[in-house]
Amino acid sequence: MDPRVNITAEAVDPVFYFILGINVILLIGVVTTLIYFVIRYNRKRCPVPEETKEDIVWLELTWTIIPTIIVLAMFWFGWEGYLSLRRVPADAMEVQGSARKWSWLFTYENGKTSSKLYVPVGKPVKVRLLSEDVLHSFFIPAFRVKRDCVPGMENYVWFVADEAGSYNVFCAEYCGLGHADMVTTVDAVTEEEFEEWVLLKSGPEEDHPGLALLEKYVCTGCHSLDGSSRIGPSLKGVFNRQVTVKKDGQEITLISNRDYLLRSIREPKAEIVLGFQAVMPTVELSDEEVDAIIDILQKL
Repeated sequence: MDPRVNITAEAVDPVFYFILGINVILLIGVVTTLIYFVIRYNRKRCPVPEETKEDIVWLELTWTIIPTIIVLAMFWFGWEGYLSLRRVPADAMEVQGSARKWSWLFTYENGKTSSKLYVPVGKPVKVRLLSEDVLHSFFIPAFRVKRDCVPGMENYVWFVADEAGSYNVFCAEYCGLGHADMVTTVDAVTEEEFEEWVLLKSGPEEDHPGLALLEKYVCTGCHSLDGSSRIGPSLKGVFNRQVTVKKDGQEITLISNRDYLLRSIREPKAEIVLGFQAVMPTVELSDEEVDAIIDILQKL
């Protein structure tokens, strides 16, 4: 298996089908033997058990040698596939993938960031995996790659998208309340489209600096912009609406004005909106960044 031209699915699928085929053969053999023994050695046929001291050497060798060969073959196929998944082509494009509760952030070599992973069709891509909080797992079923994101340790996966399209990315390790919502996509586009996108200083999600900051600090992983329910309250229409919060064990009703939004950003666990949990982390933001975020929240 040549790692220079191998697509990651080609390293995984043959191993899966090989092991599945062996299991099917063993299942049929065991069930067939079981049925034969039930019929052949039925109590009506053999009412008295017969003792035999005969050693059947060929049988003992058979059930020792054949399983050993099967297990070694499984190991060899699996090891070759594993090595293919770890040998990154020399011309692979590198992207940093940062996992945090509960979203992904991808950073390109020129500093551009995105919550989706944009890649050019036909080009090997190496994703350097980091975790900013707890254990996550980067899983792209379409490309058969899955690797843990461990705090304090860098990991990686590589793959090639040979067709344009959108491919799901999941977190395959339970990481807390928002685990099921930690979903994004790999968007494979043509080389020309990718170059145009990656060199673009601003995109649709970055028309306003506040939106870019919500994207950068993955606020939208927990707070939707369209009113849908997530781990945290939706940001749609958040400005100047009435909210009921828990503060110091008491329920109070407030207006989400600028001062309230500022407190929510600087001290996220001080006033918790009723019906939600105190899981928002404290993020170090400059005054300019906070002003930009509050400004876009006013417009949402």
